[in-house]
Amino acid sequence: MVDMRVKIGAVTLQNPVMPASGCFSTDLAQVMDLNRLGALVAKTVSREYRAGNPPPRAAEVEGGMINSIGLPTNGIQYFFEHQVPDYRRFAPPLVASISGTTIEEFEAMARDVAKGDIDVLEVNISCPTRDPKGGNFALHAEHTYDVVKLIRATTDKPVWVKLSPNAGDIVTVAQAAEQAGANALIVANTILGLKIDTDTFRPAIGNKFGGLSGPGIKPIIVRMVHQCAKAVKIPIIGCGGIVKVEDAVEYMLAGATAIMIGYLTFRNPTGMNAIIEGLEKWCAKHGFVRVADLTGAMIDEPPMETFAAAAAPIG
Repeated sequence: MVDMRVKIGAVTLQNPVMPASGCFSTDLAQVMDLNRLGALVAKTVSREYRAGNPPPRAAEVEGGMINSIGLPTNGIQYFFEHQVPDYRRFAPPLVASISGTTIEEFEAMARDVAKGDIDVLEVNISCPTRDPKGGNFALHAEHTYDVVKLIRATTDKPVWVKLSPNAGDIVTVAQAAEQAGANALIVANTILGLKIDTDTFRPAIGNKFGGLSGPGIKPIIVRMVHQCAKAVKIPIIGCGGIVKVEDAVEYMLAGATAIMIGYLTFRNPTGMNAIIEGLEKWCAKHGFVRVADLTGAMIDEPPMETFAAAAAPIG
């Protein structure tokens, strides 16, 4: 029997698998048991109604998809009146994801949303299709520190900060979030990309650029998870391109305590449950009595002396 529980700060999850924000709704209860998930993660909410970006909003690419949804939302009042009660029909902890266009708006959103019936606050400072000066603070360490510091002062609830792989130095940003009081880091959001329709010569996405997700980005994000896990002491949640059990294992070996799944759900709506089942079987087969023991278990040794000598220059 494998102990599938993991701890992310003060929050204990029954297993390390949860959806990525924006890639999940309670409609999935029609095809899968949502009570089996480690946590439920709501779509990012802003204070006011947002229509989102112009269509087309998504396009398939080799190794994944590119999208520019634009964080559409019915606003905070609708979130409290309709979405929170809907999510509370299920047992897993509820993670509320928030966005804002200024530091002050983020602070106010955090204060108001944290007062609601939620368990964790996800601070989405990383959406790649927003203006860097208007919501994508995760591109810069100092902006990240400033916004997380203000949010930390507004609530005692756990704060998970979602980082951007588009940052020039994600490790420095991760350290800034930790220093500002984050309880955990989500590594990471999508990678900004461009797809051009060769029939029309126009961008395939209505907003021109979109966020790339899917298996093609996984090695990049796994590398970032490993680097961040080495640099900070708070838990890391890996997110990006997980489509099979071995992907989840890779993320945990690299240093992730838990994982978030987005792209897979579009391909297979019951995929998260399959990952949970497969991860338990994988651990049992490989002798892990606790899934938490996978975190950071990558063997990271220097090359053997023979290979080091072979690589040395001749002279």
